Amino acid sequence: MYEQLDEVLADLSARLTRAARDRRSPMHTPAVVTGDVDARIMVLRAFDREAFTLRFHTDIRAPKAAALNADPRAAVLFYDKGAKIQIRARGTARVLDDAPVTRQAWADSTNFARRCYLGEGPGTPSNAPTSGLPREFEGVEPTDEQLVAAWPNFAVLMVELTSLDWLYLAHTGHVRAGFERAEDGSWEGRWLSP
Repeated sequence: MYEQLDEVLADLSARLTRAARDRRSPMHTPAVVTGDVDARIMVLRAFDREAFTLRFHTDIRAPKAAALNADPRAAVLFYDKGAKIQIRARGTARVLDDAPVTRQAWADSTNFARRCYLGEGPGTPSNAPTSGLPREFEGVEPTDEQLVAAWPNFAVLMVELTSLDWLYLAHTGHVRAGFERAEDGSWEGRWLSP
């Protein structure tokens, strides 16, 4: 596999870049864990390999938004079964509801995707199975005008990574490397026992 830490960091960065761009990537939908010890699968929308940030989309009314505003610690778990590689990432999260990146993410989304933010807030109780969407939008793409009410519910969840753990699972013996972000933004790596 890899014998140099810089090769591992390059592999890690390439995998996260692909995960954000390719919806068929096994790492496209990682588990995101918040400080309230809750976990959920989310779609990775972007990875900035210079800033080492992950971008997700969320509903500002979701419990995770309140949890991250109270405690910004976040962990993200990626796994590629075929490659036998696990990436554990930790960082500081920010929920951005009206920032330039939020406006751009909204502009880049389709109306069909934006309609998710027209529904009831995540976790709202119901007496029957529900999408939470108003009936007129189930399976229907709303117009720009109909989506005006959705915009205030949309937010970007940005995670600035501070530590990374890369694990290659092999029958000959697992290989693991850990990286911590230095104050200057560089990554300091070391080999770890799996």
